[in-house]
Amino acid sequence: MKRRRGDKATFPERALSRLLKNSQVELPLTRHRLIIGDSRNMREVSDDEVQLIITSPPYPMVEIWDELFEKMGCRTYREMLDYLGEVWHECYRVLCNGGYLCINIGDALRRINGAFKLFPNHAEVIKQCEEIGFNVLPYILWKKPMNRPDAFLGSGFLPPNAYVTLDCEYILIFRKGPPRRFKPLDPYRYLSHYSKAERDTWFSQIWDVKGTRQESKDAARRLAAYPYEIPYRLIRMYSVIGDTVLDPFLGTGTTMLAAMKTHRNSIGYEIDASLLPLINKRLQAKLRERDGERRLYEFTYP
Repeated sequence: MKRRRGDKATFPERALSRLLKNSQVELPLTRHRLIIGDSRNMREVSDDEVQLIITSPPYPMVEIWDELFEKMGCRTYREMLDYLGEVWHECYRVLCNGGYLCINIGDALRRINGAFKLFPNHAEVIKQCEEIGFNVLPYILWKKPMNRPDAFLGSGFLPPNAYVTLDCEYILIFRKGPPRRFKPLDPYRYLSHYSKAERDTWFSQIWDVKGTRQESKDAARRLAAYPYEIPYRLIRMYSVIGDTVLDPFLGTGTTMLAAMKTHRNSIGYEIDASLLPLINKRLQAKLRERDGERRLYEFTYP
């Protein structure tokens, strides 16, 4: 399909227009499963079942880790990485060939035995996923606005003992095997196209996206929550309508909300059953919206 001179429409827009003229394309019924369980053993999910995994694990910049670091020091960090490694192995199993794994994680600065120490979480996760067999792709830097712009570590205004503020997080991108293949003019793929403005913004390496405010103070202590815009972009970038999106650390359900909005199926694992009321409140509100999407939402308990 060649472009004609003076044609301002992009290739996918013109292809989509022709596709819609020649056929009736209905959006699929989407299914959303919330599983209360440990994502180190996702027995409810079959091999190669999902096309995209998006998550933000509870890494050590989250407040819940502070007490453990004080008691156990660097051993806490190693145990956390071992835990995450088991989850990434399960992610590799359930992900289809050509599917993507997107991990939002930040590095951590902690005081150990009276001295500050950097924990390079992103580098450790890259190493883990590469050893499992994932292809490592270019990552995104998410620049987060600081809650307290004046909160610097070290000696304040006097050199040389202050520390650079960790105000960026990583969105690591991995793929299992070679790229996916689609049939020519696959209707759901073309219905999933993004605009030129979206492409130019989303595929740049630095994202300037505002953070999110937790609805629960207790949830804020325990979760590495990202704003809705993060999973929304990643779902649009790395999946098509009708695909299944998995979040092994669902938290308050943001990834599942984004999947609902973009006509994808979703599976979410959350080990903390106390978050159920908050997750249910958010998802039920979404289900009540009259946007014409057909959805099925269910809980699954171990």
